[in-house]
Amino acid sequence: MVDRTILVTGGAGFIGSHTCKLLRDEGFNPVVYDNLSTGHREFVKFGPFVHGDICDGATLRRALDAFKPEAVIHFAASAYVGESVTAPDRYYQNNVVGLLSVLDSMKQCNVTKVVFSSSCATYGIPDTLPIAETLPQRPINPYGETKLIGERIIRDYAQAFGLKAVMLRYFNASGADRGGLLREVHDPETHLIPRALMAAAGTTPHLDVFGDDYPTEDGTCVRDYVHVEDLADGHLRALRYLDDHAGPAAFNLGTGKGTSIREIIACIEEVFGVKIPVRVLPRRPGDPASLYADASLAGDVLQFKPRHSDLRTIIASAGRTFGLGA
Repeated sequence: MVDRTILVTGGAGFIGSHTCKLLRDEGFNPVVYDNLSTGHREFVKFGPFVHGDICDGATLRRALDAFKPEAVIHFAASAYVGESVTAPDRYYQNNVVGLLSVLDSMKQCNVTKVVFSSSCATYGIPDTLPIAETLPQRPINPYGETKLIGERIIRDYAQAFGLKAVMLRYFNASGADRGGLLREVHDPETHLIPRALMAAAGTTPHLDVFGDDYPTEDGTCVRDYVHVEDLADGHLRALRYLDDHAGPAAFNLGTGKGTSIREIIACIEEVFGVKIPVRVLPRRPGDPASLYADASLAGDVLQFKPRHSDLRTIIASAGRTFGLGA
């Protein structure tokens, strides 16, 4: 079988590297294009690597000409909500100007299919739960704003230039490769589950919990945690969708179930037999009490069914990164 080549921008990152692994396992040839500003060279294990920045159109076009991919999966972006508030210039440059560079390079090189890494941050604080794709998109930070602008740009390019596109709005990516080849590594680490595991392993003195007086069952925030391997599967299904559909189409990738911070703490303590020291701090401005997906559209259209996103699997797979478990 002839390899189907896919250019994966940001393929050395957390979700990108897991997606490249699945692509390779499914007979694709993933070509990673990454500037390694937040990605990791050691996670590029499953296909060729091109060191380059998405804003460098000349290098990007050389890669597209050399490998002639049938599609681009575009992960490369700045992705810290808090940082986007203090450095919006960086976020608009990387996430908006960078996307324009990718799309214009694709147009010049006759690559007509893209899967775009979007975010549930485009919804902001929703009026109702669960969050369906039909709800208004009202982001409350520059990160979410740049992802929404990216979706609008892709829709305009689809209409004007015939671009075939799928936009995937992730909820909370979590877990790690169950085979142990890949893991989650961020500096600084802002995600809840890794921070809780660091406190469980003793590499940080405690886990900070921002607010325990929310109108939820146990007072802590509720989010929709989806295993990174399930997110990778969503990208594979989006690519196959584009074999027969033009789009542009947008899908939530989540589980449809909310999990509280205290539930995560209790699960980690049970799985690893440890006690997590917790420090409760005041609420952070703008943190909604509950966010979880209505993922039924992805289920119906893409046949997306999370298989590894039960909390114990997420916790066990992520714990290895911190020396917890077998």
